[in-house]
Amino acid sequence: MSGLLIPTLVLALAIGLSLGMLGGGGSILTVPMLTYVAGLDPREAIATSLFVVGVTSAISALTHARRGFVQWRTGLVFGATSMAAAFLGAMIGEHISPTVLMVAFAVMTVATSVVMIRGRRPCDGPDCRAESSRLTLVAIGLGVGMVTGLIGAGGGFLVVPALALLAGLSMPVAVGTFLMVIAMNSFVGLVGHLSSVHRQWTLVAAVTTTAVLGSLIGSNVAARVPAQALRKGFGWFVLTVGIVVLVQELPDPAGLILAGVAAVTGVAVLVCRVVPACPLGSRPAPS
Repeated sequence: MSGLLIPTLVLALAIGLSLGMLGGGGSILTVPMLTYVAGLDPREAIATSLFVVGVTSAISALTHARRGFVQWRTGLVFGATSMAAAFLGAMIGEHISPTVLMVAFAVMTVATSVVMIRGRRPCDGPDCRAESSRLTLVAIGLGVGMVTGLIGAGGGFLVVPALALLAGLSMPVAVGTFLMVIAMNSFVGLVGHLSSVHRQWTLVAAVTTTAVLGSLIGSNVAARVPAQALRKGFGWFVLTVGIVVLVQELPDPAGLILAGVAAVTGVAVLVCRVVPACPLGSRPAPS
């Protein structure tokens, strides 16, 4: 492991940067990084990811809160409904094979990357209003919590736009609020793994410290770099991660076929950016 510590920490820094800048992407990178680079068992990687992302998100959320970018009431409603689901997801995950967990993780990763590349346009203006009921927000919270506990991924790139659209939050507030929510989900999901998963605490401490440092840097960089450009570029990277996991986990030719489908989907999204009226292209800005 000593020879792989440096690349592991470099990737941990990138994970922190992603969380600090975009409010998501941490678990999408942490689980495969811990599995394929650090050499952890998938279940151990998921549990470690929950700890790393939980601590990093909590500290980053406090940084956003000092700037007034956290809406506590919305975050608590969303977080409370998703925490129970996160615990349930962790319990269910203990009875599912590691291969199935990693394949499910890869499928979510590819789906998330497509949403990121499409460039959804959440509400950003001063006249933003909630477009859906509180019940809808609760339902999304339950779904996010289940995914967090089951496969160690919080879906930040899916939920940040949802918080902006459903709760009427500006983009910076949506990012800060979701960081609070994913910290809550991660810690509850971690509790579900404590009884059956061994953790290498020296590695956990090193990765967490590095990710926290990255999140603090990312919070400052976010104010200077266009979030849309960051999100789209990161989307292509996330798509690559999903394809690699599919190839690693599925037997031939299934892995290659599904990876090919994912790659073709990504290319189609790229082509649709220059083709009018393409259903996979970016949505036009609201008039």
